[in-house]
Amino acid sequence: MTFTDTSVTPRFVRTPDANFDELVDFGFAPHYLDIGGLRMHYVDEGPADGPVALMIHGMPTWSYLYRKVIVAMRDAGYRCIAPDHIGFGRSGKVTDPSWYDIARHTANLTALVQVLELRDITLFVQDWGGPIGLAQVVAMPERFSRLVIMNTWLHHDSYEYTPAIRNWIAQNEPGGLFRDNVPGRFGWGTLMVVGTRRADPQQALFPALQGEAAVLPPDADAVRAAYDAPFAGLGDSGVTGPRQFPLSIPVHDHARGNGDAQARHFNAINATSLPVHFVWGLADDVFPGTWGRRWHELIPHSTWDAFDDAAHFLQDTHGDRVAQAVLDRVGA
Repeated sequence: MTFTDTSVTPRFVRTPDANFDELVDFGFAPHYLDIGGLRMHYVDEGPADGPVALMIHGMPTWSYLYRKVIVAMRDAGYRCIAPDHIGFGRSGKVTDPSWYDIARHTANLTALVQVLELRDITLFVQDWGGPIGLAQVVAMPERFSRLVIMNTWLHHDSYEYTPAIRNWIAQNEPGGLFRDNVPGRFGWGTLMVVGTRRADPQQALFPALQGEAAVLPPDADAVRAAYDAPFAGLGDSGVTGPRQFPLSIPVHDHARGNGDAQARHFNAINATSLPVHFVWGLADDVFPGTWGRRWHELIPHSTWDAFDDAAHFLQDTHGDRVAQAVLDRVGA
């Protein structure tokens, strides 16, 4: 499918399809939307006439993050759409850092929703998927039926950025641990193994920093490979997109992070009459449960489900439970 963008196609690199051949639990056929010469990948599973489950990822992940949610929602009769932002997953990877900002990611997702003519949408958002995905609800409310908000935020004046967020920014700036070692000594997959608590830093990160291969459990190694697959073999320019997300957090760069728009969207979402379900991982120091609870309380009709043993990437580790929590609320 093609969306017309009159801008000149920027320089980009493309991940070889072979990188995705051996992924565990991700046998979904690829689909692409052309945006001004860039391929934006999306998963499209389930009945074409079913209600839509639209799943938006953040950093440094891709649609693989939602693999368990996709299966559960598809089996419940939903058409599951899970895109990869430009710079991530199977999508093209623009090499110019200045190309990336949140307004552009938001516009790309708008194009996907409009070209695919998506309606009756249950929206799943987490991490950067929150600002990018919830912007769609404000712009096109008639297309949405229900919101699922997981471990994310929208910038506003009183929002308190946690030490974990500020450290994430610092480690992705020049001289930071991740900026100087991804790619190279380790990849985003190694960080995801730690972030999903499949291995601790001593098992996964420390050997890599010493030039040694980490010895991981088989399930952890499969997950590491899946989150490394989009960037493997592309070199430094291939990870430009992920590098820009931390530097776009409005505490760091208000304009690039679309901070003013986020503040407007925060007020609009809090005033929505749509069903809103908060599903939160409480073992998250990035977006802790205290913040999730506070947001939930600002939307009086919203519901709350929380998992004590889930951290930031709850779709990856608790995808079945996330989907079931939503389906239980829909059927209530």
